[in-house]
Formats: sequence, structure tokens, C-alpha cells
Amino acid sequence: MHDAVRQTLVDTVQVGVGVLVVSSLLFGLTGVWPPMVAVESGSMEPHMERGDLIVVAEPTRDGPGTAAGVVPTADAPADGRTLGARGDVIVFDSPTKPGSPIIHRAHLYVEAGENWYGEADPAFLPPDVDSCRDLADCPAPYAGFVTKGDANERYDQVNGNSPLVRPDRIRAEARLRIPLLGHIRLTISGA
Repeated sequence: MHDAVRQTLVDTVQVGVGVLVVSSLLFGLTGVWPPMVAVESGSMEPHMERGDLIVVAEPTRDGPGTAAGVVPTADAPADGRTLGARGDVIVFDSPTKPGSPIIHRAHLYVEAGENWYGEADPAFLPPDVDSCRDLADCPAPYAGFVTKGDANERYDQVNGNSPLVRPDRIRAEARLRIPLLGHIRLTISGA
């Protein structure tokens, strides 16, 4: 029995060291902690599904963007794709929805005071909106991003998911999708 306990302890320490080494390497490569997030909803389908594990990195690691190294859909090249579509996918905190961060695509970058109604895609606005005065955060009260889940019908700033996303609220940018592996993390966290 003593040998079984000793072996269990050795195995536990080896697994712990392995996790620590892999985590340290990922942190070194991505520059953010945690270096992976699990997708908690279907808002990014079909490009990301609930239970996918997403490897993330600091937005500025890949070069210049509009702000915080992020290239929104409006500024992305027509042939450029990030996780299945144009525009960078960002992980951000919303002051209106505390808890888990939101992982959605950046669509527009707007400056403080900017009327972004004219730049918005009408397909992502309610049909009864016909000017800036009909939109929350328009004109923009501060510089930030207009965001949207790929599966959502409306911009987050229209459907109440989040106000404009300030660059300092961005935790990371999505880089790589690993299907299904996020279910482990969701199960552990109870999400």
C-alpha cells in the first residue's frame, strides 16, 4: 500500500509539473493569462462553437491595427480571414455583463464623438433605426470598438450585450480554435 501511495504522489507531481511547463510556455508565447478561453455560447457560430477552446494572445503581438493592435472588419482586407471571417476576434470585459469575458468580432473602430451610424452595416441594425440618435453610444461617448457575435443578428451595442468596447477592456485576441476541448474547462467551471 505504501508503494501505491508513493506512486500516486509521484504521478500527481509529474502531471502538475507538466501542466506548469505547458502553461508557462503558452504564457510566454501569447503574453496573456490565461492563454486559452472556452467558448460558452453559440454567438460565434459557425466559426466557433460552444465548447471550443480558443488560444488567445495579446493583440499587439501581430503588428499594427486600428487600436490596441486590433483590425476590425471594416478595415480588414477582403481576402483576410481571422477564424473564418473578416476582422479580428477579441476577448473583452463588458461592464454591463460582469463575469466571463465576451469573445466577439470587432466590426468598427470609432473615435470619441464619431457618428458611426453611417459606417454601420444596415443588416446588423434594427429596421426602425434611421440615424445616430436611434443608437446607444452614438455619437460615440469615447473611442472604442463596435462588436458582434458572428451568429448574432445585431451589433452588441444595439442589442445591449456591451457598450462600445474601450481598447483597455480588451483582454486578448483569438488566434486558434481547438474544437471540443473547451468542454473540459466549462465542466470544471460549471458554465
